[in-house]
Amino acid sequence: MGISSELTASIDAIRRVRPPDDLAAANSLDQFVRPIALRLLGPLLGGWLVAAGVGVAFAVDAASFAASALAVLAVRSRPVVSAEHGSHGAALREGFAFIRGRVWLWGTLASAAAAYLVFLGPSEVLLPYVVKNELHASAGELGLVFAAGGVGAIGAAVLMGQRGHPRRDVTVMYATWTLATLAVAGYGLATAAWQLMLACLVFNALETAGTIVWATIKQRHVPSSMLGRVSSLDWLISIGLLPISFALTAPVAAALGVRATLVGAGLVGAAITLAALFLPGMTAIEGRADRDGPPLGRKRVVPTVN
Repeated sequence: MGISSELTASIDAIRRVRPPDDLAAANSLDQFVRPIALRLLGPLLGGWLVAAGVGVAFAVDAASFAASALAVLAVRSRPVVSAEHGSHGAALREGFAFIRGRVWLWGTLASAAAAYLVFLGPSEVLLPYVVKNELHASAGELGLVFAAGGVGAIGAAVLMGQRGHPRRDVTVMYATWTLATLAVAGYGLATAAWQLMLACLVFNALETAGTIVWATIKQRHVPSSMLGRVSSLDWLISIGLLPISFALTAPVAAALGVRATLVGAGLVGAAITLAALFLPGMTAIEGRADRDGPPLGRKRVVPTVN
């Protein structure tokens, strides 16, 4: 599945400072810290602010951007010496060539783009509609629904950090992502806010578990010289069709109904995700490191980060 630009940067940083055997735990820690603010505290605070008044919510949001701007201005820049040469176009072509030669990469990115096209627009657009118009619930309850997703993501990160990287990593990744997408159908079947919370918790927990495995797979099987551009292309390709997904959600929901659209999005998205697992060669990397990547099961000396 697709990942954010911030996670793209963190994947590269984690790879540089941690030995291969610690990558899964490091990625789990990253996915533990991020959802606390993004998926737990943020939705809770947002729901309460909207309930207090839309103007108050926008004022606080504007203040947060002002604080971010001040933080950026306080950062002192320094020249960075890059070991890579050549144009951005050449780097992009090299990244595409690397991805094209590995089915576990291009198959995952293509299936993520297609699955996101099907289910992400409906889940983002129609979930608030269901809360307000179908369940007649408040903005605060919508915040609780999203916050439940944060709880699921944090719990999954803790569990993955304890269990470590699975040997059949590609299979586990696709299994969790398939079940996560199926949980979107729960949005269309729910008749109470607590059911939406449960569906959101399951979706985010399984999505996070798969994302942790995916990040570790890339770190183990993509050479350092290619990891940055591969992760960037992952982000770009995975979300490339999202504008179309958002644009199609309203007319599809108008034709099929809101709940039918959500259920169909979950079922079709899950089918697309699962189908990619059966592409020839998709699981060939399970249990081994790519020849171009860092060796598995061998510790290497890394600098200590204070």
